Amino acid sequence: MTTEFKSFNLKPFIMEALDAKNFNEPTEVQNKLIPVILKNKSVVGESQTGSGKTHTFLIPIMEKLDATKDQVQAIVTTPSRELADQIYQAAVQMAEFSETEIRVANYVGGTDKKRQVEKLKNQQPHIVIGTPGRILDLIESQALKTFTAETLVIDEADMTLDMGFLEEVDKIASTLPTNLQMLVFSATIPENLKPFLKKYMENPVVEHIKNETVISDTIDNWLISTKGQDNNKLIYDLLTVGHPYLAMVFANTKQRVNEISEYLKQQGLKVATIHGDIQPRERKRVMKSIQNLDFQYVVATDLAARGIDIEGVSHVINAEVPTDLEFFIHRVGRTGRNGMSGVAITLYEPQDEEAINALEKLGINFDPKAIRQGEIVDSYDRNRRKQREKSQKQLDTKMIGLVKKKKKKIKPGYKRKIQVAISDNEKQKRKIERRHSDRAKRKARKQDY
Repeated sequence: MTTEFKSFNLKPFIMEALDAKNFNEPTEVQNKLIPVILKNKSVVGESQTGSGKTHTFLIPIMEKLDATKDQVQAIVTTPSRELADQIYQAAVQMAEFSETEIRVANYVGGTDKKRQVEKLKNQQPHIVIGTPGRILDLIESQALKTFTAETLVIDEADMTLDMGFLEEVDKIASTLPTNLQMLVFSATIPENLKPFLKKYMENPVVEHIKNETVISDTIDNWLISTKGQDNNKLIYDLLTVGHPYLAMVFANTKQRVNEISEYLKQQGLKVATIHGDIQPRERKRVMKSIQNLDFQYVVATDLAARGIDIEGVSHVINAEVPTDLEFFIHRVGRTGRNGMSGVAITLYEPQDEEAINALEKLGINFDPKAIRQGEIVDSYDRNRRKQREKSQKQLDTKMIGLVKKKKKKIKPGYKRKIQVAISDNEKQKRKIERRHSDRAKRKARKQDY
């Protein structure tokens, strides 16, 4: 098993770039796939967010690239502008260490196409990174010459499919050479994606990198019930009690993101907001400000959960359980990166029980917590009522047995004992019910004040 990047015999400038990032040992996906990609084989890499996929394809691209040729040699498609920018920044960081200029271009929607076309008339980039729509637009405008590209990377392929960009990617692929090396990376490989893969890939190397713990074991994963509480105030309390270095709050809709953002701003917090309705230029400005640590709090939809690598996220708060449970892993994966510790907090309501149970079946463990008197403290296990009911059912089963015995012809003294046992059981039931009722009434009175 490879333990260091130097085992790959990479160009000196690549090693310098990795050293500058303090990347010493390859991740599992890098260890398994970089040697394969360097042999010009097509691959399908299935691994979760934060596994090091970006450098898994960037390193071989840089290694094989001939910077003396004025032509496109690799294309990387991504489903979001933010992810494209992240990959672009990573590629530029590596290219800066090369003595021969390596030209990297970032083409996404919402940017100046006319300016890009003019620039392409003079010079073609070596590496093209961007969203499928804009890349295809530039190809069809005959500005971007992709017929020389040897490698096509489809990053976050399942998200590309979900967002309806696969048709554009298909058209891009159709403009490339027949001996194309295709590298597909995805958290999952849906059935609907397989016909596309079969069309362009013949006997690819497929690697399934399964996270043993699903989420990093450096993350404290907390679960907090919102029953009877003001959710916005609870989020504010968690942010101010926890003293995060940088916190991300996720919600399912743009409307809910705006509600949370406005509430937190009214409480005096400096908050960055990210969702699909924010204009591309403004989103880029906000992302840059976040990277510069101008904001301590970020509220976002799942657009930001997938593929955006914001360094230093110490806390993640799920204001709602995501509709698509896969996004839970992507959200929580924003913290606890590169061996750092992190805290993930999920707020849930009674109707979320089924979703929480499904997450637990995936191997995700939650620690129940609550806020009391300005402190985050351990809370009761939400399954304790089920356990109590199970215990009660077992007791009732015992009583059924006693009743059956009562019907048989046995000694009078024993009948008396059975009747007493049944009576005691009924009393115990009523006592438990009264206790629950009194507790609920006390709780209701407290909430009124």
